[in-house]
Amino acid sequence: MRMLNQTASKRPLARKLVARIKPNSVISEQYRTIRTTINFSLPGNEMKTLLFTSASKEEGKSTTSANMAVVFAESGKKVLLVDADMRKPTLHHTFNLNNHIGLSNLLVGKGELEQSVRDSGIRGLELLTSGQVPHNPAELLDSPVLDQLVAEMKERYDLIIFDSPPILSVTDSKILANKCDGTVLVVNTGKTEKQSAIKARDSLATSRAYIVGVVMNNYKLSKDHYYSHEYN
Repeated sequence: MRMLNQTASKRPLARKLVARIKPNSVISEQYRTIRTTINFSLPGNEMKTLLFTSASKEEGKSTTSANMAVVFAESGKKVLLVDADMRKPTLHHTFNLNNHIGLSNLLVGKGELEQSVRDSGIRGLELLTSGQVPHNPAELLDSPVLDQLVAEMKERYDLIIFDSPPILSVTDSKILANKCDGTVLVVNTGKTEKQSAIKARDSLATSRAYIVGVVMNNYKLSKDHYYSHEYN
């Protein structure tokens, strides 16, 4: 899949949640195109858990996962967006929330899912922030507690989207990719080296992840096309 990343703006919410702020824009339509591709990516199987990751930092994975959560909620699904980047969380900034309670708290047995999720202000979309930054995020994600938590999420939601750390930096995303039905790799075409993207793909493969596709940010389109997309 290919998509053009949103132009930088002085208004953070307008830049990050373009699917919410500018639903009729070309970029919002590209997010919907990706949604359609994902919906048809698992023939005969229902995708309930979807992971977004990248090779390295600042490639747009958090912005992409947030906007994809918005367009999936638009389609009538009950969606939970989870900030599983417990090292450098961003979801609470995107939606202007505090981050006192979230995923990390649930993984250490403090709190309940129903009381920890937050309203996004968007119909059909709820949020689970990362919670307080733990000293052992990989160990928490690799615990049976996460499996139990995901099972509970599946009972409550049609789709759970996880925003995770860059896969070449830490092991967190490898653990999550193995647990999720599908994984999307986000690549900044203006920044990411080809070798890094290949290493990220290979790392996902060793985790036995099902790679749904690749979202290409900052992709330069030809003059005679107002948008483009490529399927895996």
